Amino acid sequence: MNIAIIGGSGFIGTRLTKRLLKSGYTVRILDKNDSVAYPNLRIHADVRDLESLIQNLSKIDIVINLAAEHRDDVQPKSLYDDVNVTGSENVCKACTKLGIKKIIFTSSVAVYGFAPLGTDETGKINYFNDYGRTKWLAEEKYREWLTQDKTHSLTIIRPTVVFGEQNRGNVYNLLRQIASGLFPMVGNGKNVKSMAYVENVAAFIEYSLNNKNGENLYNYIDKPDFDMNTLVLGVNKVLGKKKKFLFHWPYWLGMLGGYCFDLLALILRKKLPISSIRVKKFCSNTLFNAEAIKKTTFKAPVSLIEGLENTIQYEFVDKTNGHLFYTE
Repeated sequence: MNIAIIGGSGFIGTRLTKRLLKSGYTVRILDKNDSVAYPNLRIHADVRDLESLIQNLSKIDIVINLAAEHRDDVQPKSLYDDVNVTGSENVCKACTKLGIKKIIFTSSVAVYGFAPLGTDETGKINYFNDYGRTKWLAEEKYREWLTQDKTHSLTIIRPTVVFGEQNRGNVYNLLRQIASGLFPMVGNGKNVKSMAYVENVAAFIEYSLNNKNGENLYNYIDKPDFDMNTLVLGVNKVLGKKKKFLFHWPYWLGMLGGYCFDLLALILRKKLPISSIRVKKFCSNTLFNAEAIKKTTFKAPVSLIEGLENTIQYEFVDKTNGHLFYTE
């Protein structure tokens, strides 16, 4: 079976490529960026360029689209629509032209916004930023494609925040701050955070290759969910730090600091690691459920605790600088 991974040079795509190759699939990576781990499999393509997709998706059985603009500070903001929405429309057009009948798309729980605790796949769409908005609009593009042919198969996966070795996203920044000993705990720390380990996300995408025709919609969350106090103390324990109590900064003070960094970023015209939106996200509850997965036979290969331990060990204990994903 021939599989194309659009955005396959990235964090999830690289881990997914490794799994699929090990399982005997033929993989083609379509990405505007080079693949460090699999340079021979990567072909230059951009979801904003329909012709590049049509030229490079020939003889493909399944398309997996991981490409996205997702940072909080994307500039210009039109990139959210260009990549996430128009890009998805282009993927659909290319698949229609080439007769490809199966698409797997990674959306995001961001479509739910600041959702009620325990929101599952039936939750209300209530995005609060351009990322969530354009992920939802992208889903709708794929649903339009799905209606074109009864033999089409569409899988939409909405992961929560994904972490793992060699990722440099929000969870890594949190772990790095804790490891540095300079971590400012804003709020009471009782807010709960859902997370997903990259190996498990890749495993579920592989599992979804065999989904039937029609729409298949899943949240992806690894359980159990930790509150921030438990998470921070647990990370310290793995790092060998005997810290049993945490000092908590008031929420209002944290937000004030965030607004100060917003102003500083505006003056310097530079992206900074701290902002008011990131403080707000840190202090909010992001507890989601994945009820649809419970109805399948999928079992995550790695526990959430093992995933955190693997990441902490790799990034802050061993401090490995090599490439984790090269095949042996």
